Amino acid sequence: MRSLKLILSCFLFVSSTAMAHNGMLHIESNNDFATTQEKLLETLKEKGMKVFATIRHSKGAEDVGVTINPTTLIIFGNPKVGAPLMACTQMVGIDLPQKALITQDEEGKVMLTYNDPAYLKERHEIRGCDAVLEKVRKALANFAKAATN
Repeated sequence: MRSLKLILSCFLFVSSTAMAHNGMLHIESNNDFATTQEKLLETLKEKGMKVFATIRHSKGAEDVGVTINPTTLIIFGNPKVGAPLMACTQMVGIDLPQKALITQDEEGKVMLTYNDPAYLKERHEIRGCDAVLEKVRKALANFAKAATN
């Protein structure tokens, strides 16, 4: 368990404020964990996104006697954005709806992580949908900025 925490801490330390790693963008929050989560949920609702689920991984771990740092996954989307992307290739549906992971490390540093649309383009070999992907990229970046500032 200690090794896992050390590995996760090193991973988060190496990730910069907005660094892409393995297809994910990691944004360090200027807020505490609860505020980051609240601001993200508020922003998503304000922008017409449907929040499908809020999964408190740390609560699930606690329920089975495992202690992990605060970790919550928020699953959200809007068919107005997702459907045009799926019209490009249905296989992107494996990565939709969108997800945002909020984590806090041992030192209290809070990170918001989400899939980089450029990674989705590469992973699913999406062609001819750059405008849709750019719209997704901008929206996700704006949501992250609102939650972390």
